[in-house]
Amino acid sequence: MGIPEDIAQFEQNLGELIIKYEQYFLGLEKREPLRLLQEVERASRRYMPANIVNTMHRFRYNSLIARFNSYRQYWNRIVRLMEEGKYSRDQFRMKLHLREGNSGKHHHPPEPPQDPEVERLFQQYIEARKACHLPTGNITPDLISSAIEKQKPILAEKYHCQQVEFKVVIEDGKPKIKARPKL
Repeated sequence: MGIPEDIAQFEQNLGELIIKYEQYFLGLEKREPLRLLQEVERASRRYMPANIVNTMHRFRYNSLIARFNSYRQYWNRIVRLMEEGKYSRDQFRMKLHLREGNSGKHHHPPEPPQDPEVERLFQQYIEARKACHLPTGNITPDLISSAIEKQKPILAEKYHCQQVEFKVVIEDGKPKIKARPKL
C-alpha cells in the first residue's frame, strides 16, 4: 500500500476507535478497545521517521496525529477517573450498589415528589421510557420538577397565559414532555 492508502486506513481506524471508546465510556462495550488502540498507534508511528514529500499527505497525516493525541489524552483522563471511581457513570453505579448493599433490596423507587403534577408527569414519563425500551435509572422526580419549573415562566410569557400544563407524549419512538397553555 502507498502513503495515501495508509493515511486513509489510519483515518478510518481512528474514527472506529473514537466510536469504540465512546461506547466503552457509556457502558455499551465491556472492555477498553486496546487492540484497535495499538493498531492506530502503530499507524501513527509508521511515517514519523520518514519525510512525506507530498504536502497534502503530510498535512493530512500530521492532522490525524494531532487529533489522535488529543483523543488519547482525553481517553486516558476518563479511564483514570473510572479507575478512581470518580467518573459520573461509575459514581451512579457505585451509589446504587451502596444503597442495595445497605438495605438488602434490589430496587429503590424514588421518593415521591410533593407536587402531584410532578408526580403524575414523573410516573407517565417513566412508563413511556419503559414502553420505548429506554433506561429509567437516571430519571428522578427532581429532574422532572426542575425542568418544568425552568420552562413554566418562559412558556407562560410565550403563550401569554397564567398557567401551563404538561403532558407526556411519544414522538419518533422517544418520550417527550410537551407543554400547552392552560386556559
